[in-house]
Amino acid sequence: MRSKTRDMTQGSPTPVMLSFAVPILLGNLFQQFYNTVDAIVVGQYEGEAAIAAIGVANPIMSIAIFFLFGVCIGISVLLAQLYGAQDWDTFRLETSTALIGGLVFSIGFSLFCFLLAEPLLRITQTPPDILEPARGYLQIISLGLVFSFLYNFCAAGLRATGDSRAPFLFLLCSSLLNIALDIAFVGGLGMGVQGAAAATVLSQAVSCLLSVVYIYRTRSILALRRGQFRFDMGLMKKTASYSWASALQQTFIYIGRLLVQTVVNTFGTSVIAGYNSAVRIEGFLLSTQQAMGDSEATFCAQNAGARRLDRVRAGFWGANKFNLAYSVLLGVLLAVFAPALIRLFTNSGQAEMIPTGVFYLRFMIPFYMLSGVTNAMQGMFRGIGMLRLTAACTALQIVWRIIFSYLFGFQFGLPAICLATGTGWVVMVIVEGVYVKRYFDSHREMA
Repeated sequence: MRSKTRDMTQGSPTPVMLSFAVPILLGNLFQQFYNTVDAIVVGQYEGEAAIAAIGVANPIMSIAIFFLFGVCIGISVLLAQLYGAQDWDTFRLETSTALIGGLVFSIGFSLFCFLLAEPLLRITQTPPDILEPARGYLQIISLGLVFSFLYNFCAAGLRATGDSRAPFLFLLCSSLLNIALDIAFVGGLGMGVQGAAAATVLSQAVSCLLSVVYIYRTRSILALRRGQFRFDMGLMKKTASYSWASALQQTFIYIGRLLVQTVVNTFGTSVIAGYNSAVRIEGFLLSTQQAMGDSEATFCAQNAGARRLDRVRAGFWGANKFNLAYSVLLGVLLAVFAPALIRLFTNSGQAEMIPTGVFYLRFMIPFYMLSGVTNAMQGMFRGIGMLRLTAACTALQIVWRIIFSYLFGFQFGLPAICLATGTGWVVMVIVEGVYVKRYFDSHREMA
């Protein structure tokens, strides 16, 4: 595979971001396969209770995985800024420092999650009939967290240098392997949800291995050799400040989902299954908005490093226009195909979950436009290094969502859960909009 980097300080902003976003989008979609294929295969072979077991385990698992993903977002922003500034010595030192610190942390974090799997499931009021399979699923996933970190670290480095294609191809390979292993372990060997978890971990290990081999064969700036593994405490503190903010942001999102899941868990197994199936579909469909935000973050980081603030502004508005147009298309798609999408997760004998999933997806259609705006705002803020602001705004949205769910969810059921999410995006757009205006006004005055 030919090594390719991209200088995003040149060229028309929107086309540059779109071409960079396509591999990210495809990668995000296949990333979703790790959990969604698990649910589809398990649902077809094991039934509704097994889907519910993965559903209640998913928010806890996602907190762990996306905390590590958040750490790598912070690393990617720093590397992209150094790449834009062409500070190669600091770039290599940052790569080494972040890798050493991240490996130590991810190993300890893996053990922590393994030991606390069952207590966390009990705290979230997991029904007794699905507690044991959910615990087994979580513990196996926990053992693979180091592979998750290494893949995301490699992907962060590659994307910082303008290469979004290679991480996607590696994720594609591992996702296809995940599907094959799911069918073999769950359908062929009858290993249930534990087999789905084992398939996920093995697939993550493959994507990690492919990334490392590719970097050492084609990307000298990221390939650390003997004598280049150095640890700089000053850089580690800066990396931690960036990574901690982005990791907390990702954690807030999934802690919020976990706490909301606690309310949903009181609605019964069919509603749990329908709700979680809809949320997985939502994750797929919103991946396009997220990919544009991720592309925008790299674009803005490189241009901020090169002091091209005019291009930062152009990137922000380009990402917004694209996400709004996509939201309209998404609404039409869900209005027509929501029932068919939910049916992917169940068989004809267990259709009780379908009305729940369809209701959620169609109720949320008007709010997905707000999701697109928040992704564009957050992409710009991440790129210019304002990760504490993105974390704070995400926390505000999550707190709103949790309070709303607990105040009204037990009484009004699923409609309240939908409104909690939608109105949370409203709050986020208002607050972040104020900071966007302040940022652009300040730079206009300096210019």
